[in-house]
Formats: sequence, C-alpha cells, structure tokens
Amino acid sequence: MKTTSSFSEKVYAVVRKISCGQTLTYGEVARLAGSPHAARAVGTALSKNFAADVPCHRVLRSDGGLGGYNRGLKRKIALLKSEGVK
Repeated sequence: MKTTSSFSEKVYAVVRKISCGQTLTYGEVARLAGSPHAARAVGTALSKNFAADVPCHRVLRSDGGLGGYNRGLKRKIALLKSEGVK
C-alpha cells in the first residue's frame, strides 16, 4: 500500500479548496501548505495525484504558463476553458 507524505496531503488539501474558475500558482500553493519555498515540490506532489477530488489543473506557473498536468496539457486547457479561465 502506497502512502502519501504529509506535505503532499497539505498540498492536496489546499488544491481541493481552489474554486471552479479560479487558479493558484505552484508558489501560492506551497505558501498555503506551509512551505513557501517548495513550489517545485508542489509540482512533484501534483504530478503523482490521480484523485478526481484534487483539481490539479487549477494550479499554474507563476509566469502565467500552464505548467504540467499528469493527464496531458490538452486536457488541462480544456478543463480550464470549461471553467471560464482564460
């Protein structure tokens, strides 16, 4: 049985609270999870998540770029557009 780290659980808890049509940056998620210098670790945690209740597609790069998405960037773009994110 695979377990997730405490940090990953904090990240998932923050991301679960991002409302439909809203986004946060990896850095903002890191800060809200209590580790302000861990933006890359946020990306790593999200890349390993496949739970439907964690809307990873709502997390973007600080420069406005999409960043990654473990279900494919086309899917991330489609989800964000469907939620009204430009």
